[in-house]
Amino acid sequence: MPLTKNQTRYLRTLAHSLKPVVIVGQSGITKAVLDEIAGSLEHHELIKIKMHDAEREERSAMIKHVLQVTQAELVQVIGRIGIFYRRGEKARITLP
Repeated sequence: MPLTKNQTRYLRTLAHSLKPVVIVGQSGITKAVLDEIAGSLEHHELIKIKMHDAEREERSAMIKHVLQVTQAELVQVIGRIGIFYRRGEKARITLP
C-alpha cells in the first residue's frame, strides 16, 4: 500500500524525534540486520536506520534491498539515515 503525500508528511513529523533503531556497519545488510529491521518494524512500525561506511549508490541499493525484503514503505532519506514504515498486525500508528 503506497503512502499518500499527507501520510508521508505525518510520518516524517512522528519520526523527527526518533533515534536510529538499527545501525548498518561495514558488513552491510546481512541476514541478522534484516531480521532486526523486520522485528523492529513489527514492534515500532516506524523506524530510522543509519547506514555507516557506504557511498550514495551503495546506500540506495541497501534501501531498495530492505524495502524489497521487509515489504516496508520508504518515508524519507536524509543523508545516511532512512525512515521506514510498515503497518504491524497490531496497528500502533493511525494514519490520516
